[in-house]
Amino acid sequence: MSGGSARSWLRPGLVGLHVFGVVAVAFCVFMGLWQLGAYDSRQEHEQADKREVPRVALSSVWGPDEPFTGKLNHRPVSAKGAFAPASDQVWVTGKEQDGRTGAWLLAPFLVDGDDRALLVVRGWAPEPTDLPAVPAGEVAIDAVLEQGEAGGTTYDPDRREIGSVRIPALTNELPYDLYSGFAISTSTSAAGGLDLVPPPQPGDVSWTVGLRNLAYALQWWVFGAFALFMWWRMATESVAASSPKVA
Repeated sequence: MSGGSARSWLRPGLVGLHVFGVVAVAFCVFMGLWQLGAYDSRQEHEQADKREVPRVALSSVWGPDEPFTGKLNHRPVSAKGAFAPASDQVWVTGKEQDGRTGAWLLAPFLVDGDDRALLVVRGWAPEPTDLPAVPAGEVAIDAVLEQGEAGGTTYDPDRREIGSVRIPALTNELPYDLYSGFAISTSTSAAGGLDLVPPPQPGDVSWTVGLRNLAYALQWWVFGAFALFMWWRMATESVAASSPKVA
């Protein structure tokens, strides 16, 4: 850039435009980074909400006549009650664990009265066997809540087997008012010698959580790019207009 050209770019009439352009671009970049930080914070908070949920009493978050909501899924709870007679248990077949296919033992757990039951997975076995005995009397268990499973497998009353934890199907077969979801027990005392079933871990947080903040960040950067373009265009046009015309 020649000395004359440099003076044209730095003449008093353009200094203000340069200052405005720098401030506008810097502000847009800063605001974009701030919104990006807000997006990252939303993601972290959502991860914490999913993975660092304290264990609470079942009765404080869910009742037998209430629907199963997303907030209950994978929720650690504790509950007191009594297991229904061993003959009311059901094997849920086709369940894989440690690379093997076996069955879950599903037992009605009477939480609030004799007719209200939460279906509890006591444990896993390589294959269905005779129904094992249940713990006697009132017991306390720790468990993780899960929503009922889908599937078209019908219930076999003779073998007491079903292919998935289908709450509606089991409601018609068991003499209890069933909760609309089930629980996977994490208490060894309730397993009766079966292998405990590892509860599913919450999935990764969707990138769309906090999407508005991410969109605002991109928007601010687009504004910054536009401000940079307008500064360049106005400055170059002003310099060209002030340059001496060659005859």
